[in-house]
Amino acid sequence: MTQAVRFLNSFGRALSMSSLYRRGHPTLDHALDAVWADLQDLLAVARQPTFTFLGENVLFGDVPLSDRRRWEWTGRLSDCGIQRVQFEAPIDRERFVAFLLDVNARVAGHPSPSALARPGGPGGIRLGAVGLRDATPADAPIRTATLAFTLDDEIDTARWVQQEVGDRHAIPLLEVEAIVRSLSVAMHAHPQVVLPLVQLREFDQYTTTHSLNVSVLGMGLAERLGLLPGDVRAYGVAGLLHDIGKTQIPLDILNKPGRLTESERQAMNRHPADGARLILESNKNLDLAAVVAYEHHIMMDGGGYPQVRSRRSCHDASRLIHVCDVFDALRTHRPYRDAWPLERTCAYLRERAGVEFDGDLVEPFVAMINEDGAPLTETERALDA
Repeated sequence: MTQAVRFLNSFGRALSMSSLYRRGHPTLDHALDAVWADLQDLLAVARQPTFTFLGENVLFGDVPLSDRRRWEWTGRLSDCGIQRVQFEAPIDRERFVAFLLDVNARVAGHPSPSALARPGGPGGIRLGAVGLRDATPADAPIRTATLAFTLDDEIDTARWVQQEVGDRHAIPLLEVEAIVRSLSVAMHAHPQVVLPLVQLREFDQYTTTHSLNVSVLGMGLAERLGLLPGDVRAYGVAGLLHDIGKTQIPLDILNKPGRLTESERQAMNRHPADGARLILESNKNLDLAAVVAYEHHIMMDGGGYPQVRSRRSCHDASRLIHVCDVFDALRTHRPYRDAWPLERTCAYLRERAGVEFDGDLVEPFVAMINEDGAPLTETERALDA
């Protein structure tokens, strides 16, 4: 048994005991002593031990721990926004105990009772929903998925993913799946809200934030149509990566305020094929995402791009992501036009049903967007003002 697995075992026991006993009970104190000792042993052999909780898997650094596959705490930690935890010596024992009790409270859905809610404590523990590069200090409370959910971590990580693809032509699948899982948690936090559309801070963030929006909208519609959870997440990954080919397009073309020249238009129209190639070259298991990247601009009547030799039916996921893609694109301010109002955007989808969009998808999508009682987000209000 590796030291990492030994620590996780004692960490899980301590979490279980903290659910049953108050601080000061001998059983809980014994569990806390054991996990603290195992953490010290782990820090003696690993400078910055990092654990990632994703689906059924636990990773230590970048290595899956096969002994901890389907570990009972993996899903619980991930679902409350704790997908990555990093330790670094020196760590104060009371700080660590406060961290453990705080984790248990968050898993149980209770307000944070511990010192983690107060800034200024000793460091050594970092945690967050996603992002090895920008983990959230344990002093900062983890944001919950409400109408104020900011998605800053997801934006930063999605931007890093796109940089990796642009620089290395490699898709970091772990980070992609972590983003989608975090978005899924946010999506389910309020029964009447799909997710607040991400407000752009700069035009060159468009591809990043647009991809996040399409991922969430795609998962929301897929779930509404009754797809299984695994398929819903696969659609979320496809939505996140549908425009990954745009990493090969210069920013001055992507953000050009005027009409594109013919050569610029050709460069833009290559992004579906470029995206599919990048995805397949990076990971053969992302075949659905590759298909969606290639097909998401092909219309129901065969128009759009890439041009097809004969009219054919695109994959269900491609047709679904196409609706979400156009909706979010029209609802977003761009350098060359203002955002469309919600009513006009939905009317356009309906007008083009059967020609550009799958008519069986448009009405469920519009119903999802216009759910009775669903409040507008701050971004939506700003767009429709």
